[in-house]
Amino acid sequence: MAERKQWKWADDPSLNKMELTKLEKDGLDVIETIINTYSKEGFASIEPSDMDRFKWAGIYQQRPKDGHFMMRVRIPGGIMTSEQARVLAKIAQDYGRDLVDVTTRQAVQFHWLTVDTFPDIFERLAAAGLSSFEACGDCPRQIMGNPLAGIDPHEVLDTRPIVAELEKFFLLNRDFSNLPRKYKMSVSANIYNAAHAQINDLAFTPAKKNIAGEEVIGFHVWVGGGLSAKPYLAKQLDVFVRPEEVVKVAAGVTTLFRDFGYRQKRTHARLKFLVADWGPEKFKEELIKLVGELETSGEDLTKGWNGGYFYGLHEQRQPGYYYAGLSVPVGRMNAAELIELARLADEYGDGTIGTCNTQNVLIRHIAKEKVAAFREEPLIVNRFKLKPDTFVGYAVSCTGTEYCNLALVETKERMRLLAQYLDEHIELDTPLRIHMIGCPNSCGQRQIADIGLQGIKVKTPEGMVEAFDIHVGGTLEVPQFNRKLNARVTVDRLGDFLVQLITFYKEERLQGEEYWRYVERVGLERIQEQVDSILQTA
Repeated sequence: MAERKQWKWADDPSLNKMELTKLEKDGLDVIETIINTYSKEGFASIEPSDMDRFKWAGIYQQRPKDGHFMMRVRIPGGIMTSEQARVLAKIAQDYGRDLVDVTTRQAVQFHWLTVDTFPDIFERLAAAGLSSFEACGDCPRQIMGNPLAGIDPHEVLDTRPIVAELEKFFLLNRDFSNLPRKYKMSVSANIYNAAHAQINDLAFTPAKKNIAGEEVIGFHVWVGGGLSAKPYLAKQLDVFVRPEEVVKVAAGVTTLFRDFGYRQKRTHARLKFLVADWGPEKFKEELIKLVGELETSGEDLTKGWNGGYFYGLHEQRQPGYYYAGLSVPVGRMNAAELIELARLADEYGDGTIGTCNTQNVLIRHIAKEKVAAFREEPLIVNRFKLKPDTFVGYAVSCTGTEYCNLALVETKERMRLLAQYLDEHIELDTPLRIHMIGCPNSCGQRQIADIGLQGIKVKTPEGMVEAFDIHVGGTLEVPQFNRKLNARVTVDRLGDFLVQLITFYKEERLQGEEYWRYVERVGLERIQEQVDSILQTA
């Protein structure tokens, strides 16, 4: 076990309970305890305080806390090799009841794991160049990126080396293993904001600046974004960062969060609250004290937001090659399907697979002469479609009560079936993004959806039943979070309610008008009128 650091806040009498737990034992120390003790002595031997520290190993207890666990595996930048995919699939086959989920942060999740399996899983991941460590916990988590990095015709810089540097610097770095709360980064040079910059604690987006007569491609820096019960959009700092400065700046921002972030209340401990109180100007001043002078902002190269969707076959920046954007309904697949994806990546592509923040996947670097055969592959035709149905293709869901202890309602299978129902009852030629979440933590990112469904429980004459609050008009194009309507719809009425609500949109929209733009044009009062009329006639 490593020597404990003496943190500057250690003597603060107002620290919350979790902060005291972290001072007693660093979260990373639990990894050694899992391997040497708990895996041998079993579930009953786990100390309650260490159960909280399991997150630093990338592990949560899954519902109903009967000895099974969820594990999250980091996929830095959302790109893995076919061999890594096979290792993940084999873990799912051997220990995870064949289940593999792709998350909204481009990671991979397993369920049904038991504590005795962890040492073997850790070894398999390490041998493949993967890790679950710090995929959860109060530390720098999975680094989001552009799953098309290196082949993207819409990127101004290949960010793979930068993501790799960040991963090497932060992973298992005890200088940053005790942050006030979770900490999320994204790095992308895609001009369509492929990595959702504004909802991350720290984000780097493409920019350029003329410095001493030379045009330099680099990044702008955003801090303080995040969702959950109190969502905040990140603020842009007045700085321009060269590629070789990214790690230095990331370390500086993270240090400010570590040393000045709030540790009194867990609900008020994210970086977004510090940024909101300081403001971007003071934050920049404090950052420069740590890292030295930085150039002021240059020209922002971001041109819009594609929502993280890449469906279909598209030309890469390399002439004669294509990438394939595939739909994975609500991000769930089995091990055999992941193995088949690995085969397709090897046979048709360059042996890499992209994971998207929309819970979908990519096959990269397909030669033009192989495209026709790729289209006919059974997995592509029958399951992971190049052109999915409208609602199935743009449905996102968190884990829900099936496995998550925080969720109030079931979501994953419900969202899949709801999307199918909508496709059966509405023909729509414009993508409409529906995100379903089971609790306010918003792992399914409902705030940025055209329609966000947040699970609740409501009292009825028959007792408490599952229902959803309805939010509309979210986007990172502007950006803006969606807004809550005065409507709580029970699960038995949800499908029909949405059919009617979306029908209003279909009848009143302008040609090709996206739903969030429609909401902006007609106004929230008009949408509420639609909701009221639907509920009154039900």
